[in-house]
Amino acid sequence: MLIKRDMIFTPAGKNRPLHIWLPDGYEASDERYPVMYFFDGHNLFSDADATYGKSWGMAEFLRTWAKPIIVVGIECGHEGNERLREYCPYHFQGKFWGDLWGTGAATMDFMAYELKPMIDRGYRTYAFREATAIGGSSMGGLMSLYAAIKYNGVYSKAACVSSSISPCMPSLREDIRTAPIDPDSRFYLSWGTKEAGGRRQAGDYDTPTAQNNLEIAGLLGQKGAVTRVVCQRGGGHSEASWEKLVPGFMDFLWLDR
Repeated sequence: MLIKRDMIFTPAGKNRPLHIWLPDGYEASDERYPVMYFFDGHNLFSDADATYGKSWGMAEFLRTWAKPIIVVGIECGHEGNERLREYCPYHFQGKFWGDLWGTGAATMDFMAYELKPMIDRGYRTYAFREATAIGGSSMGGLMSLYAAIKYNGVYSKAACVSSSISPCMPSLREDIRTAPIDPDSRFYLSWGTKEAGGRRQAGDYDTPTAQNNLEIAGLLGQKGAVTRVVCQRGGGHSEASWEKLVPGFMDFLWLDR
């Protein structure tokens, strides 16, 4: 069952609609469920809501998946560079984005300390960290990685799909080095061969995108976290490609497959 509801994103004082999936049978039982939060929630369930007319097909997947779960997708800002700023936790200078002062830390404070408590109050959830995950793609993938590093006491699992990590590597290295990361944390890191660096005449794991993901996995592994690194052959920077990864990252994060 898909629910859409409004919520004020307090860092900006603007509405950021929520797209919430409740398992079949939710209303007929008193069972509690784990929760996975996603960035760009409008792209998860419905092609009609998706920015480019193609969703992740998450509703179809969840209807037949082995584990009943609540999924909460928060819609991004659609005005100007709102999404870019709000989904970046660092300050960096990039070739395409220029001098960007991200407000992602405020976004994560909102997610962890306003949105999550509201969901835990309003729905039958398991609120502890082992039953709480986060995921996203592109800038949402960067935010998911940042969240599970810096807010590891809240999120135990992260799906970091086609994450925009390259401009942020120095900051990510330092955050991983200094953050307390529980050894039961799980990180899924993926990229597609048609993404950044994919046009080079190089092996799938020799591109800058691949090397950055492998480095992040290695640093997380040194902290005891469990990682899975996935190179999607033929994968691009699109919902159609990310839809194909949904079964893999959900099984890895939640079912240890």
